[in-house]
Amino acid sequence: MASWKYDKLLDRLISNWPAKVLSLVIAILLSMFHRISILEERYFSVPLKIETSGDLLPSGPYPKVVRLIVKGEANAIYPIQESDVEAYADLSKFTNPGLYRAPIQVEKKGSAVGIANLEIQVDPLEVMIPLDHSLTKQVPVTPSFRGYLESGYELSNYTLEPSQVTIYGPVNIVSGINDVTTDYIELTGRKENFSVATKIVNKESLVKIEGPLTVTFSATIQQSIVIRTFEKLPIIVSGLKNGLLARPQINFGTVKLQGSQLDLDAYTPDSSLLSVDCSEIDKEGTYLLPLIVTAPKNFIVLRYEPLEIPVEIVKQTGGDL
Repeated sequence: MASWKYDKLLDRLISNWPAKVLSLVIAILLSMFHRISILEERYFSVPLKIETSGDLLPSGPYPKVVRLIVKGEANAIYPIQESDVEAYADLSKFTNPGLYRAPIQVEKKGSAVGIANLEIQVDPLEVMIPLDHSLTKQVPVTPSFRGYLESGYELSNYTLEPSQVTIYGPVNIVSGINDVTTDYIELTGRKENFSVATKIVNKESLVKIEGPLTVTFSATIQQSIVIRTFEKLPIIVSGLKNGLLARPQINFGTVKLQGSQLDLDAYTPDSSLLSVDCSEIDKEGTYLLPLIVTAPKNFIVLRYEPLEIPVEIVKQTGGDL
């Protein structure tokens, strides 16, 4: 009796089995589609970490950021932060410089660990990265300026502390770097000594600057020194004794002065700048007298012409009055 019931049950199970199998498959697929349809998606952009071995470093352009698509149940994926998923490409098996291809892998961390049915897709799937040996060297820091000092002033000296830094990166890039520059230092309107802290600008993303990324710039500012030539200046006669008359054969001269721009811009030569001294002459005749330049103390006389001039000395008569 029991055998008959078992045979009957077996006949019922295997009868029309293709339709039953098809129904089971459809039910599984519907369940899967339903589960997929209720999954939520989140999108992240995360830094791409490159893992290398020895002294090899990335030496050319590659994607610094990759896009992640995180799929899962809403209450499970929304607590996930960008820092909970790390993207990396492992090139540690390569030991010589060259161009290599590597897949982008994902590591779950923090709140992303232990979540059931969590799917993470990455774009792009792989990267091509050139590798080269590393190089470390010291280079000077060069200041970058913006604007102009107050008119009449100039930057006479400056110091940077530190004056040089150590850089580290792939040989093909570091070997071509001769200095690093600062962020712009504003000069507009300055006319006094000043100090300012400024950042070092790293123009190469594949190169690292070791140590602090700021320097102290100290400047010494002074008035601008210029040279100016004054021409056709009258030559006056001084010290002439009573009863004598001077007749200079050259009446005009030229003087080249050096001084601050502000002082020279404001200076107008007067009649006392060029002269000849006749105080030692007491009789008629023609004398070759040195030209005397009487310039303000804040100027340096660089050159003047003529150096001496002939002067005829005659007795004064009634017609010369």
